[in-house]
Amino acid sequence: MNRKKIVSAMLIVTLTCGLGLTACGGTQGSVPGTEEAEVQRYAWPLGSSSPEDTVTQIYAEKFAEEVDRLSGGSMKISVYPNSVLGGDRELLESCKDGDIPFVVQNTAPQVTFMKDTAVFDMPALFETIDEVREHVDNLEFMELMQQVYHDGGYELLGYADQGFRVMTTNKKVESLADFKGQKIRTMENSYHMAYWKALGASPTPMTFSEVYIGLQQGTIDAQENPYEVIVSNKLYEQQDYVVETNHLPHLISLIVSEEFFDSLTDEQQQIIKEAADAAKEYAREQSDARIASRMDTIRESGTEIITPSEELYNEIRELCKPIYASIENSVSQEIIDAYLGDMQEELQ
Repeated sequence: MNRKKIVSAMLIVTLTCGLGLTACGGTQGSVPGTEEAEVQRYAWPLGSSSPEDTVTQIYAEKFAEEVDRLSGGSMKISVYPNSVLGGDRELLESCKDGDIPFVVQNTAPQVTFMKDTAVFDMPALFETIDEVREHVDNLEFMELMQQVYHDGGYELLGYADQGFRVMTTNKKVESLADFKGQKIRTMENSYHMAYWKALGASPTPMTFSEVYIGLQQGTIDAQENPYEVIVSNKLYEQQDYVVETNHLPHLISLIVSEEFFDSLTDEQQQIIKEAADAAKEYAREQSDARIASRMDTIRESGTEIITPSEELYNEIRELCKPIYASIENSVSQEIIDAYLGDMQEELQ
């Protein structure tokens, strides 16, 4: 049995009767004002590759909760974290095929499917997460990105985040020279690796499950991730310093299958959009609170958090210019312009 059939069979078995909806004798009604709409027969699945105790899960669960509330209980979504329905690639493929209606995931795996999402891989652009959100929420930019996802077979419902990705290491980093030669684990993303090479480090792609032991055994010297991941996986236990490189925002997208979305009534679509907006704002609030808490945990353990000087940050941005040029060669200039706004002149 192929992957598509396995997913479909699992959803039918686990969802249709597991939620006691109309297919099993329940009395669930249609969305108010849409009596002609077909009654939902089982909870729509939402897939994620992230663990439960993450902002990704908070985002997904809040979205499901809001859909239930706004529809008066007539629209149901069940959240499946931990790659239960597949890893990032499988989730994207299944969502495009219409097998899994909703997916919540980081934007990094989407570059292979939609090259314009590489705009988020432009490093060292922003100093605060509020700046990131302001640029991401820009109406012109969002409309352009929604078209990118639509062309890819999806509908983009919004972006939450887990703050920035930061570096952890056993070497105190106070100048460019301190990055030199450090073996740092990265995701297998050419733009991410180019950033660390520009700083003089040695990027080393590695399966995430091997990172803790890699740090413990000295196979790698450093790694980079959001605070949430650093604490939930106790990576700080093996590192003396966290360096707030803030090199990339860790954006989390909420997408829906275009085929599925088009099958909904106008009112159902509106409920989905309103729920997504509410979930985005809630997830961002939770992210800010959780980052502050995670930073306290790290400090209490004895690991020091270093904030680079303005001078060092500007030096890093200067080194990133070739990476900006490379990304601009593969991403629509219109999208680049809308994302950067009045920052563009600074990067020339």
